[in-house]
Amino acid sequence: MSEEKSGSYKGLTEARKRANKKYNDRFVEIKVRVTPEKRSIIKDHAGAMGESATAFINRAIDEAMERDKKSNPET
Repeated sequence: MSEEKSGSYKGLTEARKRANKKYNDRFVEIKVRVTPEKRSIIKDHAGAMGESATAFINRAIDEAMERDKKSNPET
């Protein structure tokens, strides 16, 4: 029995490149420097919570800002 797949990956198509660009244009990057050890801790924690590291970081930011608003309503 042959294990070959019927199709083979030929790289990104022009349509896929345009779709990726359209998606990525909706976002900006914020870079945060952490040690490799802290990165591992963040990734492990996020994984334990069923999230990606990015989803966890975004959730942590949102929760911190909500707490800050409650403690300082003028913000």
